[in-house]
Amino acid sequence: PHITDEIKSKILASGEGYDIAIIEIGGTVGDIESLPFMEAVRQMQVELGRNRAMLMHLTLVPYIASAGETKTKPTQHSVKELRSIGLQPDILICRSDHHISQDNRRKIALFTNVEERAVIMCEDAQSIYQIPRTLHEQDLDDLICERFGLDVPEADLSDWDKVVEAQLNPEGTVTVAMVGKYVELPDAYKSINEALLHAGITHKVDVKIDYIDAERLEDDDTLLAQLKEANAILVPGGFGERGTMGKIKAITYARENNVPYLGICLGMQLAVIEYARNVLNINANSSEFDRKTAEPIIGLITEWLDERGELQIRSDDSDLGGTMRLGAQQAELVSGSKLAQIYGANNITERHRHRYEMNNRYIEPLEQAGMTISGYSAKQHLVESVEISEHPWFVAVQFHPEFTSSPRGGHPLFNSFVKAAKNHSEAK
Repeated sequence: PHITDEIKSKILASGEGYDIAIIEIGGTVGDIESLPFMEAVRQMQVELGRNRAMLMHLTLVPYIASAGETKTKPTQHSVKELRSIGLQPDILICRSDHHISQDNRRKIALFTNVEERAVIMCEDAQSIYQIPRTLHEQDLDDLICERFGLDVPEADLSDWDKVVEAQLNPEGTVTVAMVGKYVELPDAYKSINEALLHAGITHKVDVKIDYIDAERLEDDDTLLAQLKEANAILVPGGFGERGTMGKIKAITYARENNVPYLGICLGMQLAVIEYARNVLNINANSSEFDRKTAEPIIGLITEWLDERGELQIRSDDSDLGGTMRLGAQQAELVSGSKLAQIYGANNITERHRHRYEMNNRYIEPLEQAGMTISGYSAKQHLVESVEISEHPWFVAVQFHPEFTSSPRGGHPLFNSFVKAAKNHSEAK
C-alpha cells in the first residue's frame, strides 16, 4: 500500500495545473513490475470517477500467415488479465500488420465488453505520422471528448498531412555521417536520428545517416572515404575517452574541407580540443580523459574556478566531483552570431546533461585564433556554443537540441544543419 500511495500522489501532483493528464504504463499486462502502477490506476479511477478517468489499452492482434487468419484470442486474454485486477478498458487500440475485418472487430468488442465503436484499428503504416489521421478517421478523438464532456472545435490535421506528404515524397537526398562509438546500436542516438528526420521533412529531403565507428576511424583511414561521401558530419554526445581520437579526426576533416559540422555536447568539447591542438598548436585535452593534462581546455568547474568563482590555475589534486548541469536551462547567444541567426533570438532555453565544461581561461586565445564563442549560460556564463565564422557551417553546442525537435517544423538548429548539407550536396 505504501508504494501505491506514493505512486498515486506523484500522479496527482504531476497533473496539477493541467486540464488532462496522460499516463502510460509500459510492458505487458501481467508483468509483476507493472502491478503497483496498475493498482494505483485502479484506485485513481475510483477516486476520480468514471467521467474523469479513461482506460485505453493497446493490444496486438497477430496475423498467422500460414493459416491466413487473424487471431483475436491474445487480445481477449489480455483484457481478461486487466479485468482480473479491476481494470475494464474503455477503448482498445488494436495493432496489426494486416487489415482487421469488421467481423473481427465485432468479435473483439463482444468478448472484451468494449463498445464496437471503441475498438480502434491501428494497422501498420508507411509513416508513424499517418497515425493521427488514422485514429481521427475512426472517431477516437470524439470518443475521448464525449467521455470527458469537452467542447472543442473540429480537429485540424493539415499539419500532419503536410508532414506525411513531405516524408513520403522527398525531393532529394542528403547523407549525414554520424561519428560515434555506439553505432552498432543506432537507437542509442534515437533522439538525434528523429531530429534529423524532422529537419529532412522540413526541407523535403530524405536524410540518410551513415554511421561511422569512431574507434575504428582512429586507425582505419579507409573510413575517411565515408566522410568524403557525406554531405555533413555530426559528432553526438557521449562519455569517456574511447573513440575520441576518431571523432577528432572527423572534426578535423570537416573543418579543413568546409563540410558542414554539428557537434553536440561531447561533440562541442572535442571541436574545441581539435581547434586548440591544430590551430593554436597547444596540447589541449579534457581532464575527463587525462587528469594530468597541462592544458585542461575542458574540465570540471572546480578545476579552474576558485571558491569565489574566479579563475585559478588547475591543480592535479582538484575535486573530481562537480555538479552535472541537467535539464532545461537558459542561454544567451551573442548578437550577430550564426547561432543567433539560426534561432532568430538572443535568449533560448535548451536541455542539458553534462558535467564537464569549456575552461573560460581559453576563450580569449581561441577567439583570437578565429573560433567564435557564440553562446553563454545565463547564470554562470559558461560556454554554451562555439562556431567558426570563416567556415560555411561549423556549429557546436553544449546542450542537446534534439530533445526539443518536432516533426511539425523540426528544430531550428537541425533545420539549418540539414539545409547546409543540402547546399553542400548541390555544390559538389
